[in-house]
Amino acid sequence: MLNLASEVEVLARFGRALADPIRCRLLLALREAPAHPSDLADQLGISRTRLSNHLACLRDCGLVVAVPVGRRTRYELADARFAHALDDLRTAVLAVEADRTCPDADEKGCC
Repeated sequence: MLNLASEVEVLARFGRALADPIRCRLLLALREAPAHPSDLADQLGISRTRLSNHLACLRDCGLVVAVPVGRRTRYELADARFAHALDDLRTAVLAVEADRTCPDADEKGCC
């Protein structure tokens, strides 16, 4: 049975999905167009096993769906409005303090 998530749960699921750079890249790729896993793995430059794990996470979060196409499976965003949300998040301006607390921020690309 399909359950509808509360507003807070939807935001938490988005946060979990966006917490990983590969999942972010995956969502942005699916924002452009639905795709098959082999094509996504090639596009992102990762193994199919690694991609499969990230797709499973995004499915569990309710952000992507698997659509059977013959003997293959195509992935797409679960709701077309997610594309707009991703665009809004991608272009948002963040106010970040210049004094970073993470000493490895420049090397690791974090914070």
